[in-house]
Amino acid sequence: MAGFGTRPLPGPARGPERTVRLRLGGRSAAVQRSRDFCRAALLCWHWLPAADEEQQDAAADVVLMVSELVTNACLHAPGGPRELRLRWNGLRLRAEVADASPVPPRFRPRSDRGRPSGYGLRVVDRLARAWGSVPEGCGKAVWMEVASPIDHHVRAVPAGHRR
Repeated sequence: MAGFGTRPLPGPARGPERTVRLRLGGRSAAVQRSRDFCRAALLCWHWLPAADEEQQDAAADVVLMVSELVTNACLHAPGGPRELRLRWNGLRLRAEVADASPVPPRFRPRSDRGRPSGYGLRVVDRLARAWGSVPEGCGKAVWMEVASPIDHHVRAVPAGHRR
């Protein structure tokens, strides 16, 4: 399990980093727009249509985690999410959701298991290889990273080769 504040995945990029951005500017339809934008990026980067079940699951996990990060910004940040950024370099995908709140995300206590909300960060913690938040202007960006499912033979870069 990754955990809050875990460092981003190390290693050199396999190719040029591709970044796409979606300005959100509020809560209105932000979650659905983010899901649609994420799926479109995954299509462009050939994660979809998936070549196998593992790749399909990885793409579905990314869309779910993006949805959870945007939902948290809608619920907890003044004005909702500002921007969604997706960055892919061939080895890993990083999603960032920027908002106007400087308060870092935190887990809710598990005291009320019957409550239907409050599990988004736990989902991200389970599925992402790493996640956390960084200050950005007067607010923050909450990020998560996953390894690419496309090239199964790529392994972690030895510690001496990290940048």
